Amino acid sequence: MDSLTEVESSNHLVNTNNTHSSHLPTNSNITSSSSSSSSSRYENQKRRDWNTFGQYLKNHRPPLSLSRCSGAHVLEFLRYLDQFGKTKIHAPICPFYGHPNPPAPCPCPLRQAWGSLDALIGRLRAAYEENGGKPEMNPFGARAVRLYLREVRDLQSKARGISYEKKKRKRPPPPPSSSGEANMQH
Repeated sequence: MDSLTEVESSNHLVNTNNTHSSHLPTNSNITSSSSSSSSSRYENQKRRDWNTFGQYLKNHRPPLSLSRCSGAHVLEFLRYLDQFGKTKIHAPICPFYGHPNPPAPCPCPLRQAWGSLDALIGRLRAAYEENGGKPEMNPFGARAVRLYLREVRDLQSKARGISYEKKKRKRPPPPPSSSGEANMQH
Protein backbone atom coordinates (compact mmCIF):
# COMPACT_ATOMS: atom_id res chain seq x y z
CA MET A 1 0.00 0.00 0.00
CA ASP A 2 1.49 3.39 -0.90
CA SER A 3 1.78 6.16 1.71
CA LEU A 4 -0.98 8.30 0.20
CA THR A 5 -3.50 5.46 0.37
CA GLU A 6 -2.48 4.61 3.94
CA VAL A 7 -2.96 8.19 5.06
CA GLU A 8 -6.27 8.52 3.23
CA SER A 9 -7.72 5.34 4.69
CA SER A 10 -6.51 6.03 8.23
CA ASN A 11 -7.61 9.66 8.40
CA HIS A 12 -11.25 10.15 9.43
CA LEU A 13 -11.29 13.65 7.87
CA VAL A 14 -11.08 12.29 4.33
CA ASN A 15 -14.11 12.90 2.15
CA THR A 16 -14.90 9.62 0.41
CA ASN A 17 -16.45 11.48 -2.55
CA ASN A 18 -13.20 13.30 -3.24
CA THR A 19 -11.84 12.28 -6.65
CA HIS A 20 -8.24 13.35 -6.89
CA SER A 21 -5.23 11.90 -8.63
CA SER A 22 -3.11 9.52 -6.62
CA HIS A 23 0.08 11.32 -7.67
CA LEU A 24 -0.87 14.44 -5.71
CA PRO A 25 -0.97 14.84 -1.95
CA THR A 26 -4.39 15.14 -0.36
CA ASN A 27 -5.64 17.57 2.24
CA SER A 28 -5.59 14.68 4.68
CA ASN A 29 -1.81 14.53 4.37
CA ILE A 30 -1.61 18.08 5.62
CA THR A 31 -3.01 17.31 9.05
CA SER A 32 -1.40 13.91 9.45
CA SER A 33 2.26 14.57 8.75
CA SER A 34 4.45 12.65 11.13
CA SER A 35 6.34 14.42 13.85
CA SER A 36 9.03 13.22 16.16
CA SER A 37 10.32 14.74 19.34
CA SER A 38 13.77 15.14 17.77
CA SER A 39 12.58 17.16 14.76
CA SER A 40 14.67 20.18 13.89
CA ARG A 41 13.35 23.70 14.17
CA TYR A 42 13.15 23.79 10.36
CA GLU A 43 11.11 20.55 10.23
CA ASN A 44 8.73 21.83 12.92
CA GLN A 45 8.25 25.12 11.10
CA LYS A 46 7.71 23.29 7.81
CA ARG A 47 5.04 21.12 9.43
CA ARG A 48 3.30 24.20 10.92
CA ASP A 49 3.41 25.98 7.56
CA TRP A 50 2.02 22.91 5.80
CA ASN A 51 -0.82 22.66 8.33
CA THR A 52 -1.56 26.38 7.98
CA PHE A 53 -1.76 26.09 4.21
CA GLY A 54 -4.04 23.07 4.58
CA GLN A 55 -6.31 25.06 6.90
CA TYR A 56 -6.36 27.90 4.36
CA LEU A 57 -7.48 25.47 1.64
CA LYS A 58 -10.13 24.03 3.93
CA ASN A 59 -11.49 27.52 4.74
CA HIS A 60 -11.27 28.68 1.12
CA ARG A 61 -14.61 29.50 -0.48
CA PRO A 62 -15.40 27.24 -2.19
CA PRO A 63 -13.23 24.70 -0.29
CA LEU A 64 -10.23 23.68 -2.34
CA SER A 65 -8.51 20.31 -2.49
CA LEU A 66 -4.73 20.27 -2.71
CA SER A 67 -4.95 18.34 -5.99
CA ARG A 68 -6.75 21.34 -7.55
CA CYS A 69 -4.39 23.93 -6.06
CA SER A 70 -2.44 26.06 -8.54
CA GLY A 71 0.16 28.80 -8.42
CA ALA A 72 -2.71 31.32 -8.45
CA HIS A 73 -4.04 29.84 -5.20
CA VAL A 74 -0.56 30.04 -3.66
CA LEU A 75 -0.48 33.75 -4.61
CA GLU A 76 -3.89 34.23 -2.97
CA PHE A 77 -2.47 32.62 0.18
CA LEU A 78 0.59 34.90 0.19
CA ARG A 79 -1.61 37.98 -0.22
CA TYR A 80 -3.86 36.73 2.58
CA LEU A 81 -0.80 36.42 4.86
CA ASP A 82 0.09 40.09 4.27
CA GLN A 83 -2.54 41.15 6.80
CA PHE A 84 -0.44 39.48 9.53
CA GLY A 85 2.83 41.13 8.43
CA LYS A 86 5.01 43.18 10.75
CA THR A 87 7.23 44.94 8.21
CA LYS A 88 6.45 48.56 7.31
CA ILE A 89 6.45 48.97 3.53
CA HIS A 90 6.41 52.64 2.55
CA ALA A 91 4.24 53.79 -0.36
CA PRO A 92 5.97 55.85 -3.08
CA ILE A 93 4.08 58.97 -1.86
CA CYS A 94 5.34 58.52 1.73
CA PRO A 95 8.09 60.98 2.77
CA PHE A 96 10.00 58.01 4.22
CA TYR A 97 9.95 55.99 0.98
CA GLY A 98 13.42 54.54 0.50
CA HIS A 99 14.56 55.22 4.08
CA PRO A 100 15.60 52.14 6.05
CA ASN A 101 15.13 53.86 9.45
CA PRO A 102 12.37 56.49 9.26
CA PRO A 103 12.51 59.12 12.01
CA ALA A 104 8.76 59.24 12.64
CA PRO A 105 5.64 57.05 12.31
CA CYS A 106 3.65 56.97 9.09
CA PRO A 107 0.37 55.37 7.92
CA CYS A 108 2.01 52.96 5.46
CA PRO A 109 0.84 49.34 5.70
CA LEU A 110 2.50 46.46 7.48
CA ARG A 111 3.24 43.53 5.18
CA GLN A 112 5.04 40.21 5.23
CA ALA A 113 8.74 40.73 4.59
CA TRP A 114 10.08 39.31 1.33
CA GLY A 115 12.59 37.09 3.14
CA SER A 116 9.82 35.53 5.21
CA LEU A 117 7.70 34.80 2.13
CA ASP A 118 10.69 33.37 0.27
CA ALA A 119 11.55 31.05 3.17
CA LEU A 120 7.88 30.04 3.56
CA ILE A 121 7.60 29.08 -0.11
CA GLY A 122 10.80 27.05 0.17
CA ARG A 123 9.42 25.10 3.14
CA LEU A 124 6.01 24.54 1.50
CA ARG A 125 7.64 23.45 -1.74
CA ALA A 126 9.65 20.83 0.16
CA ALA A 127 6.63 19.74 2.25
CA TYR A 128 4.50 19.28 -0.88
CA GLU A 129 7.00 16.82 -2.35
CA GLU A 130 7.57 15.07 0.99
CA ASN A 131 3.82 14.48 1.17
CA GLY A 132 3.69 12.71 -2.18
CA GLY A 133 3.39 15.55 -4.67
CA LYS A 134 5.32 15.35 -7.91
CA PRO A 135 7.92 18.11 -8.39
CA GLU A 136 6.58 19.03 -11.83
CA MET A 137 3.08 19.54 -10.34
CA ASN A 138 4.27 21.59 -7.34
CA PRO A 139 2.18 24.80 -7.16
CA PHE A 140 4.77 26.40 -4.86
CA GLY A 141 7.34 26.19 -7.64
CA ALA A 142 5.07 27.74 -10.27
CA ARG A 143 6.52 30.49 -12.46
CA ALA A 144 3.85 32.93 -11.22
CA VAL A 145 5.01 32.38 -7.62
CA ARG A 146 8.67 32.98 -8.53
CA LEU A 147 7.75 36.16 -10.41
CA TYR A 148 5.60 37.39 -7.53
CA LEU A 149 8.42 36.86 -5.02
CA ARG A 150 10.84 38.73 -7.29
CA GLU A 151 8.35 41.61 -7.62
CA VAL A 152 7.84 41.76 -3.84
CA ARG A 153 11.60 41.72 -3.27
CA ASP A 154 12.19 44.59 -5.71
CA LEU A 155 9.28 46.66 -4.41
CA GLN A 156 10.31 46.21 -0.77
CA SER A 157 13.94 46.92 -1.58
CA LYS A 158 13.00 50.32 -3.04
CA ALA A 159 10.36 51.12 -0.41
CA ARG A 160 12.59 50.30 2.54
CA GLY A 161 15.93 51.45 1.09
CA ILE A 162 17.43 48.01 1.69
CA SER A 163 19.39 46.07 -0.91
CA TYR A 164 18.50 42.42 -1.34
CA GLU A 165 21.49 41.65 -3.56
CA LYS A 166 22.83 38.15 -3.24
CA LYS A 167 25.88 38.09 -1.04
CA LYS A 168 28.99 37.11 -2.91
CA ARG A 169 30.88 34.21 -1.44
CA LYS A 170 34.24 35.14 -0.04
CA ARG A 171 37.02 33.12 -1.58
CA PRO A 172 39.71 31.99 0.80
CA PRO A 173 42.99 33.87 0.24
CA PRO A 174 45.56 31.87 -1.73
CA PRO A 175 48.15 30.18 0.47
CA PRO A 176 51.50 32.00 0.54
CA SER A 177 53.89 30.50 -1.93
CA SER A 178 57.13 29.26 -0.42
CA SER A 179 59.14 29.93 -3.61
CA GLY A 180 58.57 33.71 -3.42
CA GLU A 181 59.77 33.90 0.18
CA ALA A 182 62.90 31.89 -0.50
CA ASN A 183 64.02 34.31 -3.22
CA MET A 184 63.61 37.34 -0.92
CA GLN A 185 66.07 36.08 1.75
CA HIS A 186 69.59 37.56 1.69
